[in-house]
Amino acid sequence: MLEKLADAKVHFERALDCKHTDFDDLYPYMIEHPQFFWYKRYVAWSELLTIVKLCEELDIAWQTQFSVRQAEYVQEKVMSGKVLDCWYETNDTKEHVG
Repeated sequence: MLEKLADAKVHFERALDCKHTDFDDLYPYMIEHPQFFWYKRYVAWSELLTIVKLCEELDIAWQTQFSVRQAEYVQEKVMSGKVLDCWYETNDTKEHVG
């Protein structure tokens, strides 16, 4: 189950990065539509949440596969702009000079 969880996490991260996933093979015509990347991310997020739910039902500790912040995002279950922007927890913001 932890392998499935790791696969789902990689799938979600590849979708975040707009890289090729199995979803592209299933729906190649979607690449031509602007909303494709949002939908692809939603599908990957749903898959991740489903695997996490199964881990919880089977009493498998899934949180160890994620950073603390990522685990919080998963527990909140809502894929927001914050999740998309902060998943990797890098600080790419430029400091403002006054």
